[in-house]
Amino acid sequence: MIDASHEPFDKNIEITRRVVEAAHAKGLVVEAELGQLGGVEEHVSVDEAHAKLTDPRQAREFMERSGCDSLAVAIGTSHGAFKFSGDQALRLDVLADIQKVLPGFPLVMHGSSSVPQEEVARINAAGGDMKGAKGVDASQFKRAAELGVTKINIDTDGRLVWTRVHREYFRDKPSEFDLRPIGKVFMSEYARFIADKNQKLGSAGHLDELRKLVG
Repeated sequence: MIDASHEPFDKNIEITRRVVEAAHAKGLVVEAELGQLGGVEEHVSVDEAHAKLTDPRQAREFMERSGCDSLAVAIGTSHGAFKFSGDQALRLDVLADIQKVLPGFPLVMHGSSSVPQEEVARINAAGGDMKGAKGVDASQFKRAAELGVTKINIDTDGRLVWTRVHREYFRDKPSEFDLRPIGKVFMSEYARFIADKNQKLGSAGHLDELRKLVG
């Protein structure tokens, strides 16, 4: 993954192209990014006013000139657990326009955690303070997949599960200090979380087909 989306269009292509050439020489594929998401990711912070949707008119040129193997597009998602100050607005119309110019090309959605409100409520009930946390409507995932999205980044949701499990465990067992037992609880809860996401993405129940594809 190379994210030079904060750079001007031509500079983004130049940086991405250098990474692609080095990666392809080693037999590796490269995910690049066009358009800029709001929110906070590691050391980068972009407010909603400066977020920039991917321009469908630039998508094909970017892919062809950079040589990237998949493209992360900005269609209204945002990094972190506090994604939207008002109603969230996933721009599926922009995604559809991108698919038209890049039919069959793997697209990616970053910042797509749904921030389940039941998780937020349980974290807060166990001593957390996450008032106002809000994410992407998970019911839109399947439509995004139908429009060419092959990878959806939902790391924040996994962190919420981890936080909820640990807060509740140590609240209910205040004398405990060993992380190993709670790790087993988390693994079980995380597996349940992933299974639910697979249902929403429409990828559940296709294991036999996948086995045939990979031999």
